[in-house]
Amino acid sequence: MSGPRIVLGSTSVYRAELLRRLLPAFEQRAPGTDEVALTGESPVDRALRLAIAKADAAGAGQLDALIIGSDQVAELNGSILDKPGTAERARAQLAASSGHEVQFHTALCLLDTRDGMRYTHIDHTRVRFRILSETEISRYVARENPLDCAGSFKCEGLGISLFERIDNEDPTALIGLPLIALARLLREAGITLP
Repeated sequence: MSGPRIVLGSTSVYRAELLRRLLPAFEQRAPGTDEVALTGESPVDRALRLAIAKADAAGAGQLDALIIGSDQVAELNGSILDKPGTAERARAQLAASSGHEVQFHTALCLLDTRDGMRYTHIDHTRVRFRILSETEISRYVARENPLDCAGSFKCEGLGISLFERIDNEDPTALIGLPLIALARLLREAGITLP
């Protein structure tokens, strides 16, 4: 008897690349989740709510499957840094982060459609940005085009050069999918790893 199908509730190429480190075969489904913040919602609560919502949406109508939902929220001095969408906003986010600490809350939800159980985890990463010049910021945004990344950088690429320090428990969480926690949750759901 084969195990349940694994479905990544995301179209993110970054999350798919990470998941391939654990699993050679899985499906991807677009969750189509509205990612707007709710009034008074903390960054941590937003990340967890959206990870659960993505797993639920991608799992709709799926039988015998484990659905992975994940969401990341960047926080600077209590304010959320959304995906910038434009080079101008990316430059503004990086200028605001220059010399400061940004927190990244990466939430994970594993939905088991066989019994409706949800397994969740939140990883907290602190990134200390070095002081960045306008020229460095412009050069970085032009080279990496991080318009679809919370916080306006790709730490798996040139973005690592923007930092003084990263403090976390799982280096993959900053990219968007905490693999240490995911491996544990998959094992709890009956998947053999490694």
